[in-house]
Amino acid sequence: MTPLYTLTTTLLTLLITCSTSTADDAYPSPYTTTCDLNNIPTPIRSEVYDNGRIIDITHRYHPEMPSWGSDEGLGQFLRLPNSMKNGSRSNVSEMKLVTHTGTHVDAPGHMIDEYFDAGFDVDTLDLLVLNGPALLVDVPRDSNITAEVMKSLNIPKGVQRVLFRTLNTDRRLMWQKQFDTSYVGFLRDGAQWLKDNSDIKLVVVCCDVLGIDYLSAAAFVDSVATHRVFFESRDIILVEGLKLDDVEAGIYSVHCLPLRLLGAEGSPIRCILIK
Repeated sequence: MTPLYTLTTTLLTLLITCSTSTADDAYPSPYTTTCDLNNIPTPIRSEVYDNGRIIDITHRYHPEMPSWGSDEGLGQFLRLPNSMKNGSRSNVSEMKLVTHTGTHVDAPGHMIDEYFDAGFDVDTLDLLVLNGPALLVDVPRDSNITAEVMKSLNIPKGVQRVLFRTLNTDRRLMWQKQFDTSYVGFLRDGAQWLKDNSDIKLVVVCCDVLGIDYLSAAAFVDSVATHRVFFESRDIILVEGLKLDDVEAGIYSVHCLPLRLLGAEGSPIRCILIK
């Protein structure tokens, strides 16, 4: 039997002699290496699992993903201060990024300061609301989401969770580095119509989930007013930045889990759909 010490030394030697990573890696150069190790398989990054039954609708975090107001993307947000290659006993990463980056969830304190002061943060969001049956709908591609658009969607009574796929997905805005203010989102009258004329508003015992496919559920030209309509009653949760490419419209079970960030008005979130 080969001594454990010899095996460990051999593996460390292979790791040290690997080539540097490409910019597409989760950990950009020089922190990650791409290796041709005989006994270590290449990792697989999946979008679907269980033969397509489980679909990941979360965008992967990387330096060139869009960030609100930035022409240069998110930038370097992940670093490896403790590296085994530099003598540390383990690899330990740290990250710094805005809580509304990528696929994320908003809490009521995001746009209403009184709610922020009162403690309505992401740790107060009901996980029952963020997990359950959901309807994925396609929005007309030539308009923001107005009251007329909401009427035309004919969302069935009783639906509590809705994911809106818009022109943002067709334009692949979440795949572009530069923030685009022309993205599609809700206008104030569309948000108000949803609250006043659908069963989504009438669910008393819990909140309702709206998901959309760019960094904000509200159109850029009407951002603050529209957000306030959604947040005023604290009955609607906004999930933003969804990855809805190549997902068929229809009914799914959605599962979204934010981080438990005490005092934070937003959080990165991992979302999946199950057929």
